[in-house]
Amino acid sequence: MKPVVLADPLPPLFFEIAGDQFEIRALEADGAVDSGLVSAIVTYGHPLIDGAVMDRFPSLRVISNHGVGVDHIHLPAAAERNIPVGNTPGCLDASTADMTMALLLAVARNVVVGDHFARGPQFTHYDPSVLIGQEVTGSTLGIIGLGRIGAQVAKRAAAFDMKVVYHNRSRRTDLEQSMGVEYRSMPELLAVSDFVSLNCPLTADTRGLIGSKELSMMKRTAILINMARGPVVQTDALLEALKRRTIAAAGLDVTDPEPLPRNHELLTLDNVVIAPHLGSASNGTRRRMMEITVQNLIAGLNGQPLPFRVG
Repeated sequence: MKPVVLADPLPPLFFEIAGDQFEIRALEADGAVDSGLVSAIVTYGHPLIDGAVMDRFPSLRVISNHGVGVDHIHLPAAAERNIPVGNTPGCLDASTADMTMALLLAVARNVVVGDHFARGPQFTHYDPSVLIGQEVTGSTLGIIGLGRIGAQVAKRAAAFDMKVVYHNRSRRTDLEQSMGVEYRSMPELLAVSDFVSLNCPLTADTRGLIGSKELSMMKRTAILINMARGPVVQTDALLEALKRRTIAAAGLDVTDPEPLPRNHELLTLDNVVIAPHLGSASNGTRRRMMEITVQNLIAGLNGQPLPFRVG
């Protein structure tokens, strides 16, 4: 009998890698499944998996998350129930850092606005005075969260001759020596940075980290890039800062809520570029993520240590 695995909609890549060794049932339709038969949960999107969900399945042996962030899974509840939780660290650092720089460049150099202009009826001749962007080369980049992804962002910034300052839960003296990055307090970082990149995880400490107070500390010419999680930034505060030009612009790969309601005012602004959570969305990265997701799933079902266990 195949193990019953609950999952939100999975792409063909999962079945290409895992084959037909599992009986996959829809997570949202768990009421139609014999709860005692469910052995595992795979989270591909970000469904909420809390203690109440776990308690519905007494035979649950593992939760395998496709991605690094596990803020949608209540880890203390899983630990209390001895249910291991796996994620996919390491393999998406480079692609997420690439996307950080892609957003930074797109906002700074008016790529999206320029694309719309180039397609529109107003573009009938070249005018060197329109859409003058911000200089990236030689500017100062402030990275909040100098973990694996943040370090990759710093590495890319070096190729643009950017000065990199950072703020982190703990100082990274190793990277200060090897990469030349400089530690700053949060107020200092916000005050000196031309670009502020959020690359931190969503935790109790980082939820709402960037609000009106922090945005007011930034340069009026500064650009905020959020590659972390939507709730790291207070959406209403960001909206007001962009409308009032307290900061120049923002590039968001994530929002709060995600997605934004289709009538949200943030979607109407021309000084923000919003991507639909594309940080890890490259073909090689997504394949490796899925391979690890399946490895964690199989290990958990077999009662073996997860190759990539959270915590």
